[in-house]
Amino acid sequence: MRIAVFTGSHDGPPSHTEAAAAFARDLAKAGVGIVYGGGHVGMMGVVADAALAAGGEVVGVIPQHLVDDELAHPGLPRLEVVGSMHERKALMAELSDGFVALPGGLGTFEELFEVWTWAQLGYHKKPCALLNVAGFYDKLAHFLDDVVERGFVKPVHRAMLIVRDEPAALIDAIRAYEPPKVVKWIKAGER
Repeated sequence: MRIAVFTGSHDGPPSHTEAAAAFARDLAKAGVGIVYGGGHVGMMGVVADAALAAGGEVVGVIPQHLVDDELAHPGLPRLEVVGSMHERKALMAELSDGFVALPGGLGTFEELFEVWTWAQLGYHKKPCALLNVAGFYDKLAHFLDDVVERGFVKPVHRAMLIVRDEPAALIDAIRAYEPPKVVKWIKAGER
């Protein structure tokens, strides 16, 4: 099993980087490989370094222009270099059995929402999850619940996004994930 990990290319607060490293170590100990953006910077680098140090499998996927900018992790046993960000996301999805977003910025959010949308549309049946480090995703989770209440997202689709505060609990939830049988479109009267 491999999990795509989406996280920041910048360092967060120490509590966030420590949680990212702990999650990567827990994945390695559980025999779960990591697919990530291939960089050596920020929390991405923390995840890769911690998993490698724990003996875990780490696969990086990075566009050529970021390699040219010297952002590729030099210590990866497997680094896939692609032509664009679109190719990066597609290959990461292909190589992964699930997706987890750690704290991060716009790229992290975009990657998460894309794979979650793909699940909602039935393009894959893989778990999508958030590791809610120090309440990082609390406001997003509340916002998503509000979006459901307003009728823009079905409760079953909202429930497809796993949110856990602790790495071990998140790994257990990912392993236990059963994709729902759903139809994407909301019909009149279903709200």
